[in-house]
Amino acid sequence: MKFKIIPVVVYVVFMMVLLALGNWQLGRAEEKRHYFAMQAQASVAEMITLNDFMEEDMETLRYKKAQVMGHYDSRHQFLIDNQISGGKAGYFVMTPFLLKGKTSAVLVNRGWIPLMGNRAMLPSVDVGGEETILTGRINAFPSVGVKLAGADIPTEGWPSVVQVVDTQILAKRLGYPLLAFQVELDKNLPGGFQRDWQTASIMQPEQHIAYAIQWFALALTLTILIFWYSFKKHND
Repeated sequence: MKFKIIPVVVYVVFMMVLLALGNWQLGRAEEKRHYFAMQAQASVAEMITLNDFMEEDMETLRYKKAQVMGHYDSRHQFLIDNQISGGKAGYFVMTPFLLKGKTSAVLVNRGWIPLMGNRAMLPSVDVGGEETILTGRINAFPSVGVKLAGADIPTEGWPSVVQVVDTQILAKRLGYPLLAFQVELDKNLPGGFQRDWQTASIMQPEQHIAYAIQWFALALTLTILIFWYSFKKHND
């Protein structure tokens, strides 16, 4: 059996790509297992009080139930643009909530509201500013596939429209610090809009493993083909 240089080079390149894709899918499967495990732990974990909690690490806090005492900064609110629900475009309403006994605030996601049809006409998102206690779920901010230049710069006026949440930029606009995560307002609390926090659908770990098997199977098939080709050429 004799291997020719060009087929071997092509084989090595394709094998590297196929194995990398397979390993990437295995890595994604592990990430999804971790995601579902965190959700399961959060659903049974005790509720934390943000006013007494100093930890800001998302890996520690994400999906945990939280309560927070303070009041809304009702005069300064953000509309997170390009949010789709039921095939319709709209905004997430993010309202700063000033923590009682603190100098900082947390952005409370009060839910989704549809676009008015004309982007020059912003929806009414009024909310009271009296002291209260809120409960909700800690989560990361909405993400985008491709971050365009200037997407994290809020518009002038209030409510202010922004596409990507950067808490440092928004904190500078507000004049006080913001925690590095959002609180998704509980569905049963007043003062919110459409809240479907639990309906997000993501690929299961088993699906990623199935894709990984496919990539590894292609790599095995390619290996068999290169040996068959080299054996055939040798005999010819």
